[in-house]
Amino acid sequence: MVAAGGAAAGVTMLPGQAEAQGKWGPRGPVVRFNILSDIQGDLTDFGKALDDLHAINPGSAGLGIAGDLTPRGYDFEYAQLRSTFDKHPHPREVAWAIGNHEFYVPKWRDPDTLAQETWPNGTTEDSLFRSFYRFAGRNTVYSETSFGGVPALCLGTERYAKYHDPKLWDEVWMSDGQFTWLEQRLRYWSNRRSPVMVLTHHPLPNTVSGTHNKLYRSDYLQPDRLLSILGRYRDVFLFSGHTHWDLNLSDWVVRRVVPGTGNLEGFTVVNTAAVQTGWTDDGKGGEVSLGGAFNQGLQVEVSSGSVVIKARDFTTKTWLKQITVPLHNSRPREW
Repeated sequence: MVAAGGAAAGVTMLPGQAEAQGKWGPRGPVVRFNILSDIQGDLTDFGKALDDLHAINPGSAGLGIAGDLTPRGYDFEYAQLRSTFDKHPHPREVAWAIGNHEFYVPKWRDPDTLAQETWPNGTTEDSLFRSFYRFAGRNTVYSETSFGGVPALCLGTERYAKYHDPKLWDEVWMSDGQFTWLEQRLRYWSNRRSPVMVLTHHPLPNTVSGTHNKLYRSDYLQPDRLLSILGRYRDVFLFSGHTHWDLNLSDWVVRRVVPGTGNLEGFTVVNTAAVQTGWTDDGKGGEVSLGGAFNQGLQVEVSSGSVVIKARDFTTKTWLKQITVPLHNSRPREW
C-alpha cells in the first residue's frame, strides 16, 4: 500500500444479494463512493458531511454508514435522521449498518430520564431490531448493496448482549446464518475477481487506530471466526467505526494477516472515524476527546487494478491523506 500523509501501520507493518449493476475495468470508469459512521444525533454535522460529499463527488455510486446512526435508537431519532438525510443531496444507493447506540433505549425510562439502574425499562430486544429494520428497509442486520457494481456487505450483531448475559453490554454476536452468508458472498465475489467492501460498526481487535487499546479489544464474542473468514481474501476491505479515533493517526489503514488462512498478505482494514466527536490515544492506555469541531469520513475509488481510500475533513473541507491499495485478483478485462 502506498500512503500519503501517514504510513499504513498495522499487525504486519505492510505498506439481500445485489448483483453488479455497473462496469469498471481497464477501460471503464472509476467507481467512487463514500463511507461515514457514528452520527449519534449530530445531525448538523451529518448535513455538512452530505453537502461536502456532494460537492467533491456529485456522481457518487453509493454511501455506506457504519453504525451508530442514532444516539439511542428511539423511533423519533430515526425519523429525525431520515428528515436530515432527505433534506441534503445523497446517492440513491445507501448501506446502513447497525451500531451499539441503536440499542440504548433500554437505559432510559423515557427520552428525558436516564435510568440505567432499572434497565431495560420495559423495552424488549425485538423492538430495537424492528426499529432499525423499519428505518433500513430490510429484515436482517446483514445485507448486500451494489455501489456501481462494487459489492458492499453490512454486518452486525443479531443480539444485544445484555439481554442474554447481565455481565455483558455491547458485544457483537453473529449467527451461523450470518457467518455462512458472509462466507458465501466473499467466495462468490472472489470467484468473479471483484474486491468486496465490508461495513461493520465494531472494530476487530489489533487492527486500526484504537484497537490495541483495552477499550476495544473485546467487541466481538466470536472474533476468531470472523477473522478466519475475512482473512482468506486479499481483496476484502473492512471498514469499522465505533472508536471515533482521528483519521490523522498513522494506523488509520492496516493490513491484517490471519494465521492459518493461507493468505500471507492479509486483508485491508480501514478506520471510518466519526461525524460526532473525535477521540485519540491519551498515552495512558485510554482515550481523550479531541474537542472542538470534528467531522470526518472517507471516499473510496475503485478502478481495475487498485482501490484508493481518501480521508476527508468535512469541517475544513480538506483532504487529510490518501492511500492506494493494489488489487490482487482484479478482472483482466472490462466487465
